[in-house]
Amino acid sequence: MALNADTLLDRLYLKSQIAKWRMLAVAFGVVALIAVMHHYSGHSAIGKDYIARITLDGIITDDRKVYKLIEDAGDNNNIKAVIVWLDTPGGSAVGGEETFLHLRELAKKKPVVAVMRSIAASAGYMTALGADYIIAREGTITGSIGVIIETGEVTELAAKLGIKPIIIKSAPLKATPSPFEKMTPESERVIQQVINDFYARFVDMVTDRRKLPRDTVVELSDGRVYSGRAAFKNKLIDAIGGEDEAVKWLETQKHLKAGLDIEDIKVKKENSWLERVTDSAAHSLGIDFFSQSSESLDGLVAIWHP
Repeated sequence: MALNADTLLDRLYLKSQIAKWRMLAVAFGVVALIAVMHHYSGHSAIGKDYIARITLDGIITDDRKVYKLIEDAGDNNNIKAVIVWLDTPGGSAVGGEETFLHLRELAKKKPVVAVMRSIAASAGYMTALGADYIIAREGTITGSIGVIIETGEVTELAAKLGIKPIIIKSAPLKATPSPFEKMTPESERVIQQVINDFYARFVDMVTDRRKLPRDTVVELSDGRVYSGRAAFKNKLIDAIGGEDEAVKWLETQKHLKAGLDIEDIKVKKENSWLERVTDSAAHSLGIDFFSQSSESLDGLVAIWHP
């Protein structure tokens, strides 16, 4: 069937419009992809040297995503130094120890500075020990060098409620301490040994990293907290200041190029699509469903709380 001139022109116009919208769609997709990469990579300085900032706030847990983030920072040639921004009362002993070890590995590749904010105590201080240099404000709460296990005992309450716990175990020390049985002197001695063992490890870490006599560290490690000012006086930290002082130290002591941008790098989120939609809607209402970690603090804990 022959096409008249008007029909042919209409079809040519339609094809040109389709081609234009296809090009716009591709361009939009590229822009969206770059935006997503920027959001989840945690920095925008693509191909540019910069200082990375890793923020560790809230409770410290045994988090593989955090360890991977530290490892990736070590492998990124554009990252010339790392600032660890700490605002945490501590957390699990293993989480603090593992983060410390990963920061020490990172420090073999590039300089690392810990910047303490309102609080960096217990496992938070243990984490800071992984840095090459530790800075705090005078009012920062730090220290609390120690380990704790907290439990409860509800046998008398259970008896009042008419509840009789039935416990069958292979040996008297299995599953001790338990809230359903009174702690014996033997079980208390065993738990104390566990606490003392990791406490000695914590003291050794402070002794090694702060280059202090062990006897001095033991005196400082009675569980008390220190202000940043007192921590500096006792040589638990290196300087009073904040991020500006951290950058100055990197430039003067580590010969870092002046004027480098500081870019946040963050753990990639892996929420389901439903969580993302719900979280987005909740955020618009000022509610945050997924901000709290689902991980518990079982086992040895290195944390400070009033």
